[in-house]
Amino acid sequence: MNFLRPTLLTLACLLAAPSFAEDDLPSLGDASSSIVSPQQEHDLGRAWLGLLRSEVAQLSDPLLKDYVESSVYRLAETSQVQDRRLEFILINTPEINAFAAPGGIIGVNGGLFLHAETEGEYAAVLAHELAHLSQRHFARGVQAQQRMQVPVMAAMLAGIVMAAAGAGDAGIAAIASTQAAAIQEQARFSRQNEAEADRIGILNLEKAGYDPRNMPTMFERLARQYRYDAKPPEFLMSHPVTESRIADTRNRAEQAKPGGKEDSPTYQLMRARTVLIYEETPGMAAKRFRAQLAENPKNDAARYGLALAQTKAGQLNEGRETLKPLLDKAPDNIAYNLAAVNLDISNNRLPDAQQRVDRMLNLYPDNYPLNQAKVDVLLKQSKAPEALKSLEILLKSRPDDPDIWNQVADTRGLSGNTIGLHQARAEYFALMGDFKQAIQQLEFAKRRANNNFQLASRIDARQQEIIAQERAVKDMMN
Repeated sequence: MNFLRPTLLTLACLLAAPSFAEDDLPSLGDASSSIVSPQQEHDLGRAWLGLLRSEVAQLSDPLLKDYVESSVYRLAETSQVQDRRLEFILINTPEINAFAAPGGIIGVNGGLFLHAETEGEYAAVLAHELAHLSQRHFARGVQAQQRMQVPVMAAMLAGIVMAAAGAGDAGIAAIASTQAAAIQEQARFSRQNEAEADRIGILNLEKAGYDPRNMPTMFERLARQYRYDAKPPEFLMSHPVTESRIADTRNRAEQAKPGGKEDSPTYQLMRARTVLIYEETPGMAAKRFRAQLAENPKNDAARYGLALAQTKAGQLNEGRETLKPLLDKAPDNIAYNLAAVNLDISNNRLPDAQQRVDRMLNLYPDNYPLNQAKVDVLLKQSKAPEALKSLEILLKSRPDDPDIWNQVADTRGLSGNTIGLHQARAEYFALMGDFKQAIQQLEFAKRRANNNFQLASRIDARQQEIIAQERAVKDMMN
C-alpha cells in the first residue's frame, strides 16, 4: 500500500513553520497577510490536497469520515480559526499522525484512533492542529524568511507534480533542491511552533468542554511508548515530545477547572471500527473483542466491534445475536443500526435493510452515513436510478467528496447515462489533482453530446473552468 511519501511529510511539516515568540497572540490582519494572503493559502492548500489525494491510500468509511468532520468542526467553533472552509483527508495507515496544511486542510491517519485512547486525547491532537491554522504558522514562517517566501511552497508542489506525472528522479530532485534550506528554517522555528500550538490548543480544549489534561496525558503515553524506538512515528518526528514540553502542557492544563469531558461512547465505537480495519483477519479482531468483553461484559464498544468482526467473517447469525443487546438498549443509535443494515445486506435480507434505513432517515434525514447506506441498499437491489437520485442529494452537501463523485460515475454508468458518467469522472479526477484526466473525460462527454447544443455548451464551460484551474495551479508553482 502506498502511504505518505517522505517528501510529502516534510512538506506537511514545513507548512507549519512559525515566526513569533511563544507568548505572542498574532492577529490575522498583520504583515504576513501581505506576503501570503488567506486566499493564497486557501488556493495553495486545495492544490496540495489534490496532489496528496493522488499519492496516498485513503479511508472511505462514511462513519469515520463523518465523525472526524463533525468533531473537528465542533472544535473549530471554539477555536481562533476564522476561515472555516475546512477540507479533510483520512489516510489509510495505522501509523499515528495528524496534520494541518494552509487553507484549512486537516489530515488524520487511521492510526490516530488506535493510539488516542479517549476522545479527549483525540481532540487534544486536533485542537493542536487547528491552532496551527488559526495562528497562520505557514504565512508567518514565510514572513520571517522573506528570501524564501511562496516559491518554497511552489517549488515543492512543482516537484511533487513532476514526480506524480512520471518525471521520477527529476521531480524528486526538484523537491530536494528546496528542502535543504527549508529544513534548516523549519528546525529553527519548530520548538516555538509546537509550544504555541500546544498553548492555543489547550485553551480551545477547555472552551470546547474537554479536560485539557488530555493533551499532556496523550504526550506522556506516546513518549513512554516510543522512548526506545530507533525510528518513531511521523507524528513524533514532526511533533517532538520532550520532557519540557510535557511539563509545560501539564502545568498549563492543571490551571483549568476539573470536570471537562474525557471520553464518549461514540468515540469508542469509532476506535472499534478502526481496530477491525487494521487487524490481520476478522478472526483476530473477534478474539481481541471477546477478550475485552470477558474482562468487562458491559463494554458496548467491544460488543459492537465483535458484531462487525463476525459479520465480516460471514458469521451472520452470531453477529446478529451479538448486536441485539446493543439495539435493544439504544434502538436509534446510528452506528448500531448501520451494523444491522450491513448484516441484512450480507444475509441478502434487502427489504429489511431498506426498511431500517428508511426508519433511521426519518429520524436523521441529513445524516451522511445513513444516506450513503440508502444508496448502497438501493444498488444491491439493482435500483440504480433511485440510487442516483439519492447520490444527487448527497452531492449537494458533499460537493468536494471524491468518494461520492466516484460512486456517482459508476451509478450513472449503470443507469445508461454515459455522458453523465464522464462528467462525474471529470469531477473525481479534478478533486484528485489529475487535471489531464479530468479534461479528457469532459472531452469524451462533449463528443457524445454533440447533438445537444445546450448540454455540450455546459460541458465545454466546465472544461474551460478546469483548464483555468490547472493553469492557476501551474502559475502558483512558477
